[in-house]
Amino acid sequence: MTAPSPGAGRTDERDGPDGPDRLPPLRPAYDAYTWKEILYLLLNLPVAVFGFAYAVTVLAAGGALTLTVIGLPLLAACLLGSRQLGKLERARARKLLGVRVEEPSPLPLAKGGGPTQRLWMALKDPVGWRTLLYDLIRLPWGILTFCTVLVSLFVLWPVLPYLARGMANLDRAMVRGLLSPSDELERRIAELESDRGIVVDTAAADLRRIERDLHDGAQARLVNLAMGLGLAKEKLLEDPDTAASMVEEAHGEVKLALQELRDLARGIHPAVLTDRGLDAALSSVASRCTVPVTVAVDLVERPAAAIEGIAYFTVSELLQNISKHSRARTAAVDVWRTEERLLIQVRDDGQGGARLDGGSGMRGLADRLGAVDGLFVLDSPAGGPTVVTAELPWRDRER
Repeated sequence: MTAPSPGAGRTDERDGPDGPDRLPPLRPAYDAYTWKEILYLLLNLPVAVFGFAYAVTVLAAGGALTLTVIGLPLLAACLLGSRQLGKLERARARKLLGVRVEEPSPLPLAKGGGPTQRLWMALKDPVGWRTLLYDLIRLPWGILTFCTVLVSLFVLWPVLPYLARGMANLDRAMVRGLLSPSDELERRIAELESDRGIVVDTAAADLRRIERDLHDGAQARLVNLAMGLGLAKEKLLEDPDTAASMVEEAHGEVKLALQELRDLARGIHPAVLTDRGLDAALSSVASRCTVPVTVAVDLVERPAAAIEGIAYFTVSELLQNISKHSRARTAAVDVWRTEERLLIQVRDDGQGGARLDGGSGMRGLADRLGAVDGLFVLDSPAGGPTVVTAELPWRDRER
């Protein structure tokens, strides 16, 4: 016997592989969708019993042992386990109800940080706690759905599709409400976790660069200087003219070593940026560019030192790229503030063709800005011009 579809004449929502939840508007009462819903409802009871037992055990054991050494670690481990139960429930709902719910982001600091940090993050994990709440409220619902479907299979056969559809829709709502990620917040946590890794890697690379520059540059020059002065000291009495010549050479080495140290210090954080701000610092960078550069900084006040430093090094690296690769005749740098964002635009009239994956450091700049919630937009058609727009969050400078 064929009965009309529950809810005939309207389009219901179902998460499916081809888009957001969409059920056929008309279908036989006992088609594949209905049997999947019936199976899901019958499985509710055993799944709910297990989930309820797990949740009660976790809360009882965790609460009783909280004051002991193993209490909090045990509770944290159980919350991680509840995450896995939630994953299984999402898979069951996806398979039988067609509900596609995104998996929550991995627990932050799961691969980094100390034991105390990982313990704390696990204890305040919203995904684990919501899954426990889901397991606690499911037992009475599981009993109701199991009994209703079982009785309907033998007594209320004609209306079972309607009942199955209604109860399955409530199940879908519970899965979406309690087992779905907290969308923007949890996605943002995952992004920040990824960005943290980028920042750590970048800082490590910068430290290695500074170490290499010191070892191969100023340090090697100072070693040679010390050896030269030692030889000059030995010749001071027996050959004053040669000693004077060696001292003069050593004086030149000192000047070069000082210049290398100044350049290295400028690469870490230039004094002019600390003392006079972006306008003076960027003008200094522009003066060293092989292309004439116009600099316009329109800022009433200075941003936080960290944001100011990122802006400086971004422009510095872009101007280095212009010197090396652009074949430009002129370039321009504009810096201004719009509401709570610091905007930077660097333009040149060169040959264009720059790409984020072109090996010119553009990808590294984009990653660095993304790590602090910034944006990096590159527009460089073949033949030019090249326009790079960077955007950073504005943070007030501490006074």
